Amino acid sequence: MSTFHLLTLGWAALAVITLPVLLKVRAPYGRHTTAGWGPTMANRWGWFWMELPALLLFPLLVVLGPRDKGPLTWVLVALWAGHYANRTLIFPFRLRTRGKRMPVAIVLSGVFFNLVNGGLNGWWLGHLAPPDRALPDVPAVAGLLLFLTGMGINHHADEKLIALRTNGDGYKVPRGGLFERISCPNHFGEIMEWAGFALAAWSLPALSFALWTFANLAPRARNHHAWYRERFPDYPRGRKAVIPFLW
Repeated sequence: MSTFHLLTLGWAALAVITLPVLLKVRAPYGRHTTAGWGPTMANRWGWFWMELPALLLFPLLVVLGPRDKGPLTWVLVALWAGHYANRTLIFPFRLRTRGKRMPVAIVLSGVFFNLVNGGLNGWWLGHLAPPDRALPDVPAVAGLLLFLTGMGINHHADEKLIALRTNGDGYKVPRGGLFERISCPNHFGEIMEWAGFALAAWSLPALSFALWTFANLAPRARNHHAWYRERFPDYPRGRKAVIPFLW
């Protein structure tokens, strides 16, 4: 087994190990920011710098790599770039969170996370992957549909959450659509996105990214869910945190 595969397996295993830890510790950013985590920076710029490495590194490694690229590779690059262009250049600057701060330690951990994920997936597609599967391909089509569905859910949920803060009134209980089933459709949508990407790419680096997405976002959704219940006594009791009807 190559060094690359061993590193990727180790990275995937770390995601599995990290999940129970994050279920017990609230990551200190957004509504969960607390003192004691060192210097802070503006929330929107924290998001920008965290997401920028993924936006740049993955496409560069694919484009500059020597491997022959077929249509499936460019579809995967387009999915990745579309997600991270929004996360880096659009989403942070639409946030209505004036005065919100984020620990620099969290920003640096996000930079590291995106460098590793972008590096592993970009190196695989740019240098090591076998020739692209011919399209149409069942896993690729299913993965593409799952990714786009998750992206739609994620964007729609973000729109509703941003709209709730239009008047600067603070946090409110989101209503409508998947918010009637789960507290965090935005996180559910993003988990769907990277599960779809892993299905379409059919690679160990993409699978490791999907595992990390769940390990990061499922605990965060659980934290949001608990926070809503703590803050709003009339919060709907039937809602789950991140997976409709289940969790």
